[in-house]
Amino acid sequence: MGFVDQIDVLVVGGGGREHTLVWALSQSARVNQIFVAPGNAGTGMIATNVPIRDTDIQALLNFSLERKIGLTVVGPEVPLAAGIVDAFQQAGLRIFGPTKAAAQLEASKAFAKDFMQRHHIPTAAYATFNDYEAAVDYVRQANRPLVVKADG
Repeated sequence: MGFVDQIDVLVVGGGGREHTLVWALSQSARVNQIFVAPGNAGTGMIATNVPIRDTDIQALLNFSLERKIGLTVVGPEVPLAAGIVDAFQQAGLRIFGPTKAAAQLEASKAFAKDFMQRHHIPTAAYATFNDYEAAVDYVRQANRPLVVKADG
């Protein structure tokens, strides 16, 4: 086998999903070093945890630029919904994850339901409320089973 260019990778997040991503990335011959921000005890056993919150996009961007990170992989939805992919792409960095606009489908249940209805994608009936009493009245009168989700 010939020489393989290796890259340093940053995984953003600190949960079980990120631990699995780190483990899978560590199996690649293309990966030199893996950093995880902020990481957890498990990721710290197979990668280097970095004390940067997953919501501090500017600090993550600065770290990636300084360390010449070849690829960033984002696990949690909060930094995705905050626009981490857009910021990294604007800086010319490679990053895996949806843009801020695309992340709304996961980050906002109301946005996702409105999107599905607008595009005729089959989905369960729904209603959104900004008034607590109106929501309670709806729940009391709604057919069962019923799912209630908070948005944001």
